[in-house]
Amino acid sequence: MSTRAQPRSRRTATQWWYARRSAACARRAILATNAFPPLAKEIRRYVLPVYDHVLMTEPLSAEQMASIGWTHRQGLADMANQFHYYRLTDDDRILWGGYDAVYHWNNGLDPRFERRDATYSMLSQQFFETFPQLEGVRFTHAWAGAIDTCSRFSVFFGRKFDGKLAYAAGYTGLGVGATRWGARVCLDLVDGLGTARTQLSLVRKKPLPFPPEPFRSAGVWVTRRALARADRREGKRGPWLKLLDAVGLGFDS
Repeated sequence: MSTRAQPRSRRTATQWWYARRSAACARRAILATNAFPPLAKEIRRYVLPVYDHVLMTEPLSAEQMASIGWTHRQGLADMANQFHYYRLTDDDRILWGGYDAVYHWNNGLDPRFERRDATYSMLSQQFFETFPQLEGVRFTHAWAGAIDTCSRFSVFFGRKFDGKLAYAAGYTGLGVGATRWGARVCLDLVDGLGTARTQLSLVRKKPLPFPPEPFRSAGVWVTRRALARADRREGKRGPWLKLLDAVGLGFDS
């Protein structure tokens, strides 16, 4: 083989590989990337990733279970702006999470953000304030994950590339039950169907985008302080939260 034929053969093999790869690619796609960097960059304007942290106790004894009176195993949450949620597992552990939703600069995402000892210490203290009769119970597990928050705190949808791509994002921690419905909406969108689902205002309209940095981080900091202040005042909302509600960037928007 001549020296000139070698690079030409390599180019031919490379072109063949890309041709096969392109032929294997789907003609339509759906993006469901949660809080993580999206392939369609416009989604980034609407999503603000926050880290949610949880603790898990050791299994409770029958006496401990009786002491808290949680007899019907309901899913529970408190009613504060910065709220806790708690669940019982099949082996009578309590999962305790929420409250300290943490945003990192410029939509930061990194595995090291999942380990935040200050947050776990805060959650532990708040747990025993809620369940003082369980003082001394050990926490055996702690973990965190990113939630795709949007300004209206519910899913939004969109299409890109002449309708060949559809996406859903912004579930804000409410996606366990809603993602199945969201997938059906995306299938309708990517197929170009005009259905009862695609005609919903929730599907046709997007939330307000978040501002760029540094205003994004500053807005998160101010809002967290305002939410904490409202919780200390038994839910009475101050001027900043009322402004956010008025422009569609708040819990009550």
